[in-house]
Amino acid sequence: MKALLQRVSQAQVDVNAQVVGAIDHGLLVLLGVEQQDTTTIAEKLAEKVLHYRLFSDDVGKMNLNVQQVNGGILVVSQFTLVADTKKGLRPSFSSGASPEHGEAMYDYFVNYLRQRYPQIATGIYAADMQVSLTNDGPVTFMLEF
Repeated sequence: MKALLQRVSQAQVDVNAQVVGAIDHGLLVLLGVEQQDTTTIAEKLAEKVLHYRLFSDDVGKMNLNVQQVNGGILVVSQFTLVADTKKGLRPSFSSGASPEHGEAMYDYFVNYLRQRYPQIATGIYAADMQVSLTNDGPVTFMLEF
């Protein structure tokens, strides 16, 4: 399971020209699910997202997590994050989860977050989404399990 975290001043996801999820200050989480991912992996990754310190404290150090700054979290499924790009000029998705497993793990990850933190927004799994954001910093980290 991979999560690309982007610290944002705003982010939103549209499907068919309708906003389906939006946050102000917080984290945009692009989530990729692989075949071997389990609920245990999803829980570990969700805990890391909730506690990862990438917001500045009073002296400008990245010492605060999204909860401490009362930020939102926008989770968007991102199948292409699990692509193998090591060989050739076309990505391979052989390690990617099946649509059923991917959706189940995505839903589990989102529900796990929602049980621990109220400010969660999402896209729609496997939809053709338009994601817009203002990356704050820019600050971007890849988390993998």
